[in-house]
Amino acid sequence: MEDILNTALQIIEFVLLIGVLVFLHELGHFLMAKLGKIEVVEFGLGFPPRMIKLFTLGGTLFSLNWIPFGAFVKLKGEEDPQAEGWLTTSGPWARLGTILGGPVMNLLVGVLIFSMVFMQTGAPNFSKVSIYQVVSEAPAGIAGIQPGDILVSLNATPVQSIEQVRELVASNLGKPVNIILDRNGEIIEVSLTPRENPPEGQGAIGIMMANPYEPVSFPKALATGAQETAFQIGQLLSLPGQLIKGTIAPEEARVVGPVGMYGIFSEAQALDEETAAQENSQIPAVFVLRLAAIISVALGFGNLLPLPALDGGRIVFILPELLFKKRVPPNWEATIHGIGFILLIILMVWITFQDIINPIQIP
Repeated sequence: MEDILNTALQIIEFVLLIGVLVFLHELGHFLMAKLGKIEVVEFGLGFPPRMIKLFTLGGTLFSLNWIPFGAFVKLKGEEDPQAEGWLTTSGPWARLGTILGGPVMNLLVGVLIFSMVFMQTGAPNFSKVSIYQVVSEAPAGIAGIQPGDILVSLNATPVQSIEQVRELVASNLGKPVNIILDRNGEIIEVSLTPRENPPEGQGAIGIMMANPYEPVSFPKALATGAQETAFQIGQLLSLPGQLIKGTIAPEEARVVGPVGMYGIFSEAQALDEETAAQENSQIPAVFVLRLAAIISVALGFGNLLPLPALDGGRIVFILPELLFKKRVPPNWEATIHGIGFILLIILMVWITFQDIINPIQIP
């Protein structure tokens, strides 16, 4: 019975986490719409059906809805593109700002949450790469590499990032690689040969890498939070190229839905509990916070993709007006977004089905 209650509580916490991130996304749309003098008919907490009308402020109805998940913003003329409203009367820059408000809010939230984590844990030094874990029977373990070692160079090439190490290893599969390590100030030299067909989950040489963490002030934590957000965006942008080059395995680039994200969330909570027990004190939930930041950045970035029904798809329809002063008819835009929304729902159902029949494996 206790396990059932704990699972139920964990699910509620996960739903609240995603709900808050969605709420902040919609809040970004709302604030930018108000700034652009676009009429907001309703700002709803949760999703319809409506429970109660809370109050009306500045011409906007604030409501509480029965589905306790996120929020929504209803702009005038959104449901009927033929009627007078934001699609027909607002200028392109006001509409662009309103659309960008949601994704930008999520990216800013990602920066702030990453900064909170770095204030607790210290910030990573992205110019250094340390060894986090070593597989004993893999080439790294056999060569004598140990957790805590700092990678100095590979084949005389100075190490400057984790991505660089991955690329150097991938370009030397089956060939001897000379590695210089810094082990608590002592310089160690080892040699190994990256495997062309390693066991699943081990990688070519059998290590897990990380950037070493150093204590930082709040301004530095904020700057590093912005840097980490940019890094996460860069990782998302580089995924297709990394898959083609083979620097990451297909399972590592797998798209997950709510079920898959819940699995990662539960693992993050377990890691926080394990860390708290080891430290014998109540410390901030840094693993859950980091996951929240990653999801927020992914939500902001994903919505900027130029696909119908997403914010990025709506931006595409504004570009002709900005560049050529020629506007796409609102009814065409509404129809394409409607079709895109249906396709998006089908995609999410398929992803969720995959999460159920083939649960994500967390090392």
